[in-house]
Amino acid sequence: MMRAAQVLPAGSWNKSRERGTATLDWDERHRRRRSLTSDQGEAFLLDLAAAARLAEGDGLALEDGSVIRVVAKPEPVLEIRAGAAGLPRLAYHLGNRHLAIQIFPDRLVIRDDAVIAAMVEGLGGEAAPRLLPFDPEPGAYGGHGHRHHDDDHSHDHAHGHRHG
Repeated sequence: MMRAAQVLPAGSWNKSRERGTATLDWDERHRRRRSLTSDQGEAFLLDLAAAARLAEGDGLALEDGSVIRVVAKPEPVLEIRAGAAGLPRLAYHLGNRHLAIQIFPDRLVIRDDAVIAAMVEGLGGEAAPRLLPFDPEPGAYGGHGHRHHDDDHSHDHAHGHRHG
């Protein structure tokens, strides 16, 4: 099995070295070590020194000098819109839920979640389901967010809330 131990920034290699593509969702594009299969059916091992955040168009350098180009797989997301004054407010509430979020000037994109869609709509926003590649902002501390599977937001880390 071929091994990929280096990530090449998008467009930084000669196209003649491209051996194929690997279409990966967000979780598959944030790994250190994992067996993968190219879109052409060739198995290879992703074996990086540290977890990397693979973006659309990045390359995985194989040990023979060839490259597998990363393609961001469309996945179920919510495209969130609101008036200009409402979008920052929605971003605040989504950030408070520690969600992985992709930020655009006119919209926010998160993974599809019915509970969060209801929250957004309750706050006056619109949450439309879409099937799009998802590439959220990297976390301030290097993380990539986590999901809440229900509307219970109780867990063991602080949110700056004062109870008393």
